[in-house]
Amino acid sequence: MSKEFSITGNKVILNFSEQFFNDVDELLDSKSFLDLTKSFISYHKNESSRVYAYIEQFFINSSVENLAIELVDILKLLTVMNIEEISSKINKYHKLDEQKEGVLKIVEEYYDYWRNLERYSIIEQKKDSRGVGVVNFVELNEKLKNLILQSYRRIEMNITGAWPKVYRQVPAACDASIMIRYFNKDLPEIYNNLNKIPFITQVMIETPYITYTKSNKRDGVFEEVYKNPVLDTNINYPHFFCYPAKVGDNLIYIYFHRDLLTHGVSASNLFELAEVKDIENEKPDAIYIYGPKDKGERKNSFYYDKENELYVGYIAYSDKIDYFGYLKKMVLTLNNVINIKKGYLPIHGAGLSVVLQNNKTVNIVILGDSGAGKSESIEAFRTLAKDYIKELTIVFDDMGSFRIENGKVYAYGTEIGAFVRLDDLDAGYAFKQIDRSVFMNPDKVNSRLIMPVASFDEINKGYEVDFFLYADNYSAVLENAKSIELLDKKSEALRVFKRGGRLAKGTTTETGLVQTYFANPFGPVQKREECDKLLDLYFDTLYKNKVKVGTIKTQLGLENMQFIGPRAAAIELFELIKEIED
Repeated sequence: MSKEFSITGNKVILNFSEQFFNDVDELLDSKSFLDLTKSFISYHKNESSRVYAYIEQFFINSSVENLAIELVDILKLLTVMNIEEISSKINKYHKLDEQKEGVLKIVEEYYDYWRNLERYSIIEQKKDSRGVGVVNFVELNEKLKNLILQSYRRIEMNITGAWPKVYRQVPAACDASIMIRYFNKDLPEIYNNLNKIPFITQVMIETPYITYTKSNKRDGVFEEVYKNPVLDTNINYPHFFCYPAKVGDNLIYIYFHRDLLTHGVSASNLFELAEVKDIENEKPDAIYIYGPKDKGERKNSFYYDKENELYVGYIAYSDKIDYFGYLKKMVLTLNNVINIKKGYLPIHGAGLSVVLQNNKTVNIVILGDSGAGKSESIEAFRTLAKDYIKELTIVFDDMGSFRIENGKVYAYGTEIGAFVRLDDLDAGYAFKQIDRSVFMNPDKVNSRLIMPVASFDEINKGYEVDFFLYADNYSAVLENAKSIELLDKKSEALRVFKRGGRLAKGTTTETGLVQTYFANPFGPVQKREECDKLLDLYFDTLYKNKVKVGTIKTQLGLENMQFIGPRAAAIELFELIKEIED
C-alpha cells in the first residue's frame, strides 16, 4: 500500500506514512487534494449537475484536469483573500464577486462530496518503530479534521464576508484509521505470497460510524470443496489487508480487498484483534480470502488443507458480497468446523450469564437461526434487568460453543460484539449505544448495528449451562398457554433442535417457514455426520446433569410481536429462574 491517496467507488484511502499535511497550504497544495477535486468534478460532470455548469462557466475550460487545477487555485486564493479582493486584483477572476452564490454552492457541494465518501487513513508501522505512526495514531486524524474545518470555514468566510454563528464539529476527517505492519510469516510455500499483504495491528473508528453497502442480505450456505481455492485465485496483493481475528480460542486471518475495507474495519467491533505476539508466534487455524476479483463463477466455499492442517475460506468479489454477513458468517463457519474437529459443539444462538439478587448465577443458552429471536431475547433480558437481576453478561450474541469439562456442559463465546437488526431493537437502546457503534444501511430493510458487548476474557471464561432453549419464532402463544415448554425426553429435544424450524425474517434471501439442521448452516450443516455424534454426547450430558432443556416461543416472526413476544418469553423465563433462586 504505497500510494499516498486512492479513491475507488465511494471510498477514499489516505496513506499517512507517505504524506501528511502540517497546515492548510500543504493540504491544498497536495496531489491528493487535486486528485479529490478531479473526482468531485467528474462526478458532477457525469450527473450533468448545476454545480458542473457553474464550474464550466467560471473557468471556461472543458477538461476535467484543467477545471480541477483552476478550482484548486481559486480555493487556495480564498484561504488568504476575500472574493472581492480576488476579483479586483486577479484579471482572470475579475467577475468572480458577481457569482458569489455559485461559488458558495460549489464549495458547499465539494465539502458534502468529501463527507459523503467513506474515508480511511493508513499508517504503516515498521518493525520496532517508535515513529509518528505509533505515537500519534489517533492525534493525526484529529489534526486532519481541524485542518479541513479550518480550510472550509475560512473559504466560506471569504465568500460570504461573515464567520458562522453556529459551529458544528462534525467528523470531517477519516471515518476510520488503521495501522498496518508486514510480517514475514513462516507459511507453507503455497501460501507464501500472502506475506505481501500487511496485517492490521490497530484500529481507530470515529463513532457513530454510518455506512451503506451494495448489499444488505446474505444468501445460501458456504459449501465445502475439495480443491484448494488458493490454487486458482488471483489476488492483487497491494489491494489487500489482513485482519487477524481471535475467534474464541482460534486464530483466523481475514484477507480482504480494499473495496471491502468497511467490513474489515467493522470486524474490530465484533472479533478480537490479535496481538502482535499472536501473529508472530502462533500458526493460524484458518485463513479467509474475501473479495479477490476472480473471473468466472466461483463458489462461496471452504477447504481443509490436510497437509498443512489449515482451513481456507474463499468468496470472490461481487457487489452481492458487499455485506458484513459474508465476512462474519464465513469466519464463524471456519471457526465451527475447526471446533467440531476438536470435539466442541457449535451453538448458533445467544448465551448469557445472569447474576440474581441473591448472588446466585444462572447461565442461559437460546439456540436459533437468523431472525429466530436470539438478539431480541437478550434485549428483552436487558430491559428487565433492573427489576429482576443484579448483573448480566452476554457470553455470545450469535455464535458460541459447548464443551464438556468435568462431566458437565460449559458454554463459550466467539465474538466480543453483536451484529443485530435495528428493526427489532428498542429505539432507545440503539441510541444509547450510538457512541460505540457501526450502523449499516440504517434506513433499509435488515438494517444493522455492530457494537461491542463483552470483553475477550469474559466470553472465554466458560459458563456451566443451566438452561438450553430452542427459539421458536413462528408459534403463537395462545391464551393461558406458556411461552416456555420444557422437554423431559432427550429424543424429543433432539428432534426439535435438529429440525431447526423458523419463520424467515428477511435477514437472508429465504422466505416463509424454513428448516435448517440444528439451526446452524455455518458448520453443522456441512459436517452433519460428525455433528450427529456430538449432539448425542452433549444431550446425554445435559440430561444427566438435569439441565433444563426446552423451547421458548419468541413469536418474533408474527405480525406486531417483535417486541411483545420476546419480552413475554423473557418474563416467563425469569419466573423459572426465580424458582431456582427460591
